[in-house]
Amino acid sequence: MLAGHILLAVASVVVHNDLPFARASETVEIPSSRLTALGDLNAIHVFDGDREVVAQTIDVDGKRSLIFQTDVSAKGERTFTLKDGAPRKVRKEDFRVYGRFVRERFDDFAWENDRVAHRMYGAALETWQKEPLTSSAVDVWLKRTRRLVINDWYLVDDYHRDNGEGGDFYSAGASRGCGGVGIWRDGALVVSKNFRNSRVLAAGPIRLVFDLEYPGFGTTRVTLDAGQNFNRFEQHFADWNGTYAAGIKDFKDTDVRTERAAGTLRAWGPVVGGTGHFACTLVFDPKTIEQITDRDGNHLVVARQPAMYYAGTAWDQSGDFANVAEWDRYVEQWTQRTHTPLRVEVKSE
Repeated sequence: MLAGHILLAVASVVVHNDLPFARASETVEIPSSRLTALGDLNAIHVFDGDREVVAQTIDVDGKRSLIFQTDVSAKGERTFTLKDGAPRKVRKEDFRVYGRFVRERFDDFAWENDRVAHRMYGAALETWQKEPLTSSAVDVWLKRTRRLVINDWYLVDDYHRDNGEGGDFYSAGASRGCGGVGIWRDGALVVSKNFRNSRVLAAGPIRLVFDLEYPGFGTTRVTLDAGQNFNRFEQHFADWNGTYAAGIKDFKDTDVRTERAAGTLRAWGPVVGGTGHFACTLVFDPKTIEQITDRDGNHLVVARQPAMYYAGTAWDQSGDFANVAEWDRYVEQWTQRTHTPLRVEVKSE
């Protein structure tokens, strides 16, 4: 990939994990302001010993950074070398996140990583003659493969059946699905119509960032990193400074668990039309939570702005979580990870 180019070691990066458990597929993010001596971010290569690590340049809202991923042991640290050279080239097989506007399926926006997949609904679905749907829900696709499947599943158009990789068994409908948002006004949930515009701000291979615009309501920004079960949701309301609510659809025979002190709401229940059980969990900053309630067929967390929270899913047929106890343990560690980011030292050589 870099034949014919001389690489110069320009810095080392030491990554520290201060938590008492191992952290897998953790994203290391270094702002460009800490790499000013290195030149173009797109020409910086990251090495773990002699092995080059996949890296990505992020440029969102004028903030530029370099990211890559690593596993770090409990209370451990890892050291990486940064070298300058030719602009990085990414191979198709390096991508572990993907998302796009799906015009051919009534204006869906679908996205995924190597563990989870979702979609939200666009304008054309509101007027579909067969089954019109007005909803800003977050839909869930269940995966049992690390492969990126969105394009193939849409192409074959048979994704409501498990052909060995999972499928779409979740009926979000007009609910909040798994993480959909709304305004909380006078004790009532007020939601938007389907999104009208989409924009991908970071397309991978490690991190996906995109915006969905809901005219008269606001903009939803979603961030998903490779190797993680949780999406980060940020909602910027157009004309609303009060409380908001995000929630999970209420399903029959579902076990719902609330841990307000930790800021979590979890639902675990049977997969309708498929096999096994799946979970949806929302994670909030507990200091912002006003109440946790049920309304309009949803379990809701009502919170103060700024509207930022995480929504994650799991399936006991994926090979990652055998039961709800394993998922709850993952969620507990995830909340600690969000509160205790990796410490990153950059040392010039």
